[in-house]
Amino acid sequence: MASKHKLSSRGWLALFALSVVLLGAGLGLFNFLTDPFGVFGDRVLGWWSYNETNNPRTAKFSYLEQHHEAYDSYIIGCSSTSSFPKEQLDEYFDASFYNLIMYGADMQDVEQYARYLIDHYTVKNLVLNVYEGYAQSYGFQNDSLTDAMPWQADGSSPIPFYARYLFANPRYGWEKLKKLGTDSMIQDVHDVFDVESGAYDKSRRDVEHIGSLDSYLAAYPEFLNYPRFDSRLTQMDQCLESVAAIRDLCREAGVNFLVVTPPLYYDYLAQLPRQEVERFYTSLAEITPFWDFSSSSVSRDPRYFYDTTHFRNCVGKMALARVFGDESVYVPADFGVYVTADNVAEHMAGYWDVPDPDAAEYSTQVPILMYHDLEGDSLPAAQMEEQIAALAQAGYTSVTLADLRAYVEQGAELPEKPIVITFDDGYLSNMTYGLPILEKYGMNATIFVIGCSVGKDTYKDTGVAMRPHFSLEQAREMMDTGLITIGSHGYDFHEVEGRDPDPIRQGILRREDETEEAYAAFLREDCRRQNELLRPILGGDVDILAYPYGAHETLSEILLQEAGIYATVTISPGINTIVKGIPQSLLCMNRFNIDESMTGEGLLALLENSPP
Repeated sequence: MASKHKLSSRGWLALFALSVVLLGAGLGLFNFLTDPFGVFGDRVLGWWSYNETNNPRTAKFSYLEQHHEAYDSYIIGCSSTSSFPKEQLDEYFDASFYNLIMYGADMQDVEQYARYLIDHYTVKNLVLNVYEGYAQSYGFQNDSLTDAMPWQADGSSPIPFYARYLFANPRYGWEKLKKLGTDSMIQDVHDVFDVESGAYDKSRRDVEHIGSLDSYLAAYPEFLNYPRFDSRLTQMDQCLESVAAIRDLCREAGVNFLVVTPPLYYDYLAQLPRQEVERFYTSLAEITPFWDFSSSSVSRDPRYFYDTTHFRNCVGKMALARVFGDESVYVPADFGVYVTADNVAEHMAGYWDVPDPDAAEYSTQVPILMYHDLEGDSLPAAQMEEQIAALAQAGYTSVTLADLRAYVEQGAELPEKPIVITFDDGYLSNMTYGLPILEKYGMNATIFVIGCSVGKDTYKDTGVAMRPHFSLEQAREMMDTGLITIGSHGYDFHEVEGRDPDPIRQGILRREDETEEAYAAFLREDCRRQNELLRPILGGDVDILAYPYGAHETLSEILLQEAGIYATVTISPGINTIVKGIPQSLLCMNRFNIDESMTGEGLLALLENSPP
């Protein structure tokens, strides 16, 4: 007997339609709540860096809709725009900048965004980053989830725009949820933007040690085999028309308008058609004056670049210093030309003739020595004197880490044969035996002190005897001689099995069972205690640090930079290459450990035969 409840074809159709509606509603709700592209304002998760990584055009628009009152100025352009630091932009313009970098942007994108900013927000300054690459494509159809422009900017219809994201593949939202559980304090591929500035998060790359050119090329061999690309400037006219349109928008709205061109690696420049490049710059100069940083000695040294297409933030800092005439910042003499319609012909005549720079003019080799105690079973003071006497006789001049900083940041000169002398731990013998030796030979030194051991002869609170350490007052007395600088060896980074509670930390490193948040709290607290201890004699916070046992990791370097540390040293042997304009050359520097086996003659041989 047939069932009385069997659905008719119409009933099945209605059920199917209802199911589709419910599934669609569920999908839409899921995508709305997870919002992996930041289209809907990410009101639930608020993970803007993730959204901007997926599509900076849409996510940054939504972010600015909520936060634009925090900014009054913008720098805008493709990915290289990110390397002009917000700190310098804010300082020089006396403004609050947001970096509207959009990777893969063309000048149509930039014009549309600039128009929206000026029409809807308060804009005091607009800095446009433009280069030949914009003339290679124009009017790209931004219709995929990852590169669509916000409908408010490009004038498209909102309904298909939002529908595209509401009913997108749910894997995007699911991936965002999965990444939430793995998000790190260290920048990762799914989390590449600094939200408040709008720029790329360069924290990982900005704590890498940069030394010799050979070592850098070994780490980044792509500079030796530069990729080929289609270099024709086929969209030049459209690109320049957009530049002119942005100029006019700024004039009409009373917005201060500045155009800069980014530094370009010379292998990129070598592939460009010269006549087209010259026409591009000549035409650009007729539209507006601009600062050109594209071709200089900087373009010839890969250490000034993160990769083959992106220059370092420190280079962006130099560029802005040139624009604003800040002579306190080191800037290569040939870096940056203000180009106008009057001088563009002269500028282009010498544009391609950039010689290979002489590294000796902007880098130097600096050895750093590491001493400890000068009595007991350690290196005898008499032997240290033999070593220092040998250095003096060989023409070495001691310098401080502050001298190296001035060389890097300000272009200050160093002696012909600089050397840095350091002591670790803060032993009393550094004062009683070491200081007189330094005074005798006119040398200076840096002592990295263990904060919790200052002025003590017992280990922490255990009552176990240890070699005496000088007091804070004695540190002040040594500093008053002008020969001693005090740095940090951590307040309490040294732990000894059997004396400290388990588990024992290896110097500054994170314990295996320690979360990033807990580790960051530990490190920040240690820095706070060290600053509290040393501030009375330093007159400010400590800014140099020696890693206990030489151990360090990326997160420790990032956190120490946040704490104001500009120089760190390890215990790895080797000569340091210090490069003007690159502060990373002051991080994780090598040191030679000097012990009782080292004669004065042996020390000289070590320094002369060690490669950079």
